[in-house]
Amino acid sequence: MCPDFFLTGRKEASARCSPSGYKLLIFKQMYAIVEMNGQQFKVEKGNKMFVHHIQNSESGQTIEFENVLLVDAGDAITVGTPTVKGAKVVCEVMSPLVKGDKVLVFHKKRRKGHRKLNGHRQQFTEVTIQDIIV
Repeated sequence: MCPDFFLTGRKEASARCSPSGYKLLIFKQMYAIVEMNGQQFKVEKGNKMFVHHIQNSESGQTIEFENVLLVDAGDAITVGTPTVKGAKVVCEVMSPLVKGDKVLVFHKKRRKGHRKLNGHRQQFTEVTIQDIIV
């Protein structure tokens, strides 16, 4: 027999018994797959992530992305065709311009004396996911 445990604070949870007889609580947090600036990200509330640079953004600004491709609310998964209607992800800009690591690109043609070195640093915007609205 599994002893009963009470859930506190979270709505999405499932419980099952382990072989030792204790009840394991598995918490599922709502997540979504959203397209931001041409890239797809799996986001959860409270995540901090780096996306391609967002033009004209300021620190503390709130941005909404409406290209939500999939939403998992714990008990039901909604897949968009191509997007989920009425769903959006609300983000807050933490840092509008963050530079990534430097990438060196080296070209060489053998026996020709041709060498070319190029450097590149990608620009990102740091955002925090505030809410997923379905």
